[in-house]
Amino acid sequence: MERIVNGAKRRKQILEMLRRASAPLSGTALGKATGVSRQVVVQDIALLRTEGHPVTATARGYILDEPKADVRLIKVCHTNEQTEDELTTVVDLGGCVRDVMVNHRIYGEMSAPLNIKNRRDVQNFLKDLKNGKSAPLMNITSGYHFHHISAESQEVLDEIEEALKKKGYLAEFMPYEKKDSF
Repeated sequence: MERIVNGAKRRKQILEMLRRASAPLSGTALGKATGVSRQVVVQDIALLRTEGHPVTATARGYILDEPKADVRLIKVCHTNEQTEDELTTVVDLGGCVRDVMVNHRIYGEMSAPLNIKNRRDVQNFLKDLKNGKSAPLMNITSGYHFHHISAESQEVLDEIEEALKKKGYLAEFMPYEKKDSF
């Protein structure tokens, strides 16, 4: 059991464990798997809920109450002006942009949940960017970034990937970027 000190990484692992689980997972079991106490898991679950993840507590443990979907990690590169086109391409084909991640050579991996499922979500995201004082994560890595995309099937994910490739947004993974490490 490896203690995961970084809270964001630990919550990401908890979320993935809940996604893969076929039965509820207790706080104690999640704590043992991540090397923290049950109370820390309870706090992590609360944070995951505030990020919009539908985690439900049952008498037997926690479950993730989201539809089962296929998920694929993609790497893309584009300008700030192309963000709307990238996101609408994904949602118009039936995908959900679950998160955004960058792999910075100095700061390491940074990610943020997005859960963009439709054009309204895209517009709200763009409005938040415009009204905020922060820039997109991709700006610190020259436009390169990653998304976990979910869809109802691998075929839909293939369509999304092909459409992004045709638009010139899809980027190749570098040898040091392992698809399963994000």
